[in-house]
Amino acid sequence: MPITVFIRYRIDPFKRELYEAYARRWLSIIPRCGGDLIGYFTPHEGTNDIAYGLISFESLAAYERYRATLRSDAEGAANFALAEEHKFILGEERTFLRNVVAGP
Repeated sequence: MPITVFIRYRIDPFKRELYEAYARRWLSIIPRCGGDLIGYFTPHEGTNDIAYGLISFESLAAYERYRATLRSDAEGAANFALAEEHKFILGEERTFLRNVVAGP
């Protein structure tokens, strides 16, 4: 069963440019590690401290393989370290969703 991971980030609005650089790096890392990246989204109007990332996978098992691959990826590790160093992500929530399809 395909799943989509919906990531809700609470970011420091004064460090939005750092968050955007972080998100931009994932655009090549995530697909290389096995995720079907739908996109990263940053605040534009309205709330200035909420951003989103959406990544799809063939199954929960595929997501687990992706996480293992991501942990061993040098660029991925460097991107996680960037976020820790600059502390522009204040909180993160992950929700696993499945697509509603026609039929029984």
